[in-house]
Formats: sequence, C-alpha cells, structure tokens
Amino acid sequence: MQDFEKRLADLEADFLKVYEKLNIADKIVQAGELEKQVADPEIWHNVEEATRKNQELAALNDEIQPWQLLGTQIKDLGELIEISDETMKDEFDEQIAAMENNLLELKKALRFTGPYDSKDAIVRITSGAGGTEAMDWASMLERMYLRFFEKKGFKAALIERVEGEEAGIKTAVYEVNGTNAYGFLKSEHGVHRLVRLSPFNANNLRQTSFALVEILPVIKANTEVEIDEKDLRIDVYHSGGHGGQSVNTTNSAVRITHLPTNTVVAIQNERSQLQNKEKAMEILRGKLVQMQLEQHAATIGELRAGESAGWGQQIRNYVLQPYKLVKDTRTGYEETDPDAVLDGKIDGFIDSYLEK
Repeated sequence: MQDFEKRLADLEADFLKVYEKLNIADKIVQAGELEKQVADPEIWHNVEEATRKNQELAALNDEIQPWQLLGTQIKDLGELIEISDETMKDEFDEQIAAMENNLLELKKALRFTGPYDSKDAIVRITSGAGGTEAMDWASMLERMYLRFFEKKGFKAALIERVEGEEAGIKTAVYEVNGTNAYGFLKSEHGVHRLVRLSPFNANNLRQTSFALVEILPVIKANTEVEIDEKDLRIDVYHSGGHGGQSVNTTNSAVRITHLPTNTVVAIQNERSQLQNKEKAMEILRGKLVQMQLEQHAATIGELRAGESAGWGQQIRNYVLQPYKLVKDTRTGYEETDPDAVLDGKIDGFIDSYLEK
C-alpha cells in the first residue's frame, strides 16, 4: 500500500501548493464574513447592496466548494488506506486517479491572474458591413455563445437586443455571471469572420461576413474605475424598445459619451432613465478598462481615442465553404467541425488562448 500512500502524499502536496496560490483560505474567511452580513435583516433595507453581497457570496462559494470537497476526499482516503489491505488496491487506484484529474481541472484557475479575470463579463455582439448576411452571422454567434454559457453553467441576462429588418441581429448585449467569466471569455474579444454559401443570395454565391464580439469586465462600483465627470456627456431620448407604457412617452433611454476617447454607450431597454444610466455606466467602465488593457495604459486618463481593437484584423475564421474549418489566427488552434463549434464547442479555442 506504500505506492498509494506516496501517490496520495504527492497529490496532497500539489493540492496545498495550488490552494495557497489561489488564497482559498482567505476566500473562505471572506465568505464567512459575507454570510454574516447577508444573514443580518438590516442589510435588506438596501436591496441593491444586499443583492450585490449575495451575488458575491454565491461566486465565492462556487470557487471554494470544489476545493473543500477535494480536500475532504484526500483526507478521508488517507485514513482509509491506513486501515485497509491489498484487496482494496483497484478501488484506491480509481479514486486517486479521479482526484488527480479533478485537481488538474481545478489548477486551471491558475490561468486567471489578470486584474479582472474573476469578474463577470459583458458580451456585446455587433454585425458588420454586409446587411442581412452579416446580421444573420451575428445571430449565429449569439446562439453559439448562449449554448456555451449553458454548457459551462454560466448565467446570461439579456441587456439589449436589436433585431435586423429581415433576419438576424444588429446587436445583442448580455451580462454573463459565473466563476472567472471574464477570464474565460476574454479570448473571444475581436472580429469573427464567416465564409459560406449565402442563404440570402439568389445565386447562392460564396459570401464573407464579419461580426465584432466585445468582451468587457463588469465593473459595478465607481471606486474601481475612476472616471472624471467632466469627461462625460449624457444625453437622454425617447426609448424605442420594450419597457411598458412609458416607452416613447418619456426620455428613458440614455446615451453616455466618454469625450477623451469618443467611446459611446447607449441603453434603452430598462424601464427607467436611472436604470438605463446605471447599466450604461457599467458597460462604459468595462469598455474603458478593456481599452486600458489593450493600450497598456496605467490609468483611464492616459487612454487615446481610436486605439482599441475594434474593427481590426479578425481573430478567428469560420469557413463553411469550400471546405470546413474554424481556425484561430492568434494561436493556430483549429477545429474541422464548424457545426459543433457553432453549437457552443469553443473550449479548445479558449484553452489554447489561455495557455499560450
């Protein structure tokens, strides 16, 4: 049984090493403090603050619980090995192998060392030039990501969606909640290019379409990103979307422009002007942080207009005709089954980007 004891000891040492690097013990303490706060009835006098803390607690628990479970399994198996005989060899081999694989998956969290990787994410999909063809492509990407979120266990809340006149979407914006959501999804930020036989062309000609996918960290608190009020222009106008009886009768839609970078965010889907303004500011913070990362700027004040990725070179090509291939231009990773990729199988692209 000495071999199993050594394997388990090595596994435990590796477990503790990563456990410390990810500060799991500190996060357990933080979760305990948050549990006390949300259990206090007084906090629910401020529903927004209570909800935020509840979401923070849920995210921490999602991260902590797998580590607590694996730690308990390692301890229990160690005790069992001490009192067992050779007849348990096969069972021990299976259990240790399963725990080794589990730790391998948990160690992937070490890839998320960026300052915003643990944040939730805003996913914004915009169709490029090309009319209906491009709008249809944008809706295909929307479906791909929604299927991926479902498989990953992420929760996606629709913020805004503008449909095309004939088919597809002009734009769609989602807030995605889940452990390291921004860290997982940041690889998708950029232009996605599709080549296929057009279903909207009478001659069935091959068509190239583009869509821009923006991945932004969710920055809810003003204290996390300092934006000078004098750098903002806020316009209000009549909403053209859903929102109840007040739509088109009150100026509930909000457009915020960050003047130094000419970054514009417009939101009209919420019921009130205040809600639209809060959501627009949340997205603006994310956009400016993304620009800061791209420009390697120390502060928001150092950002320069027109230097974010935007409509630059595509990051990924999806070819359906004359052959089938999806290839990432940055990592070289490719898949030969575009249908599976468009059904949400994008883990390989994400992993290859995070491991490069």
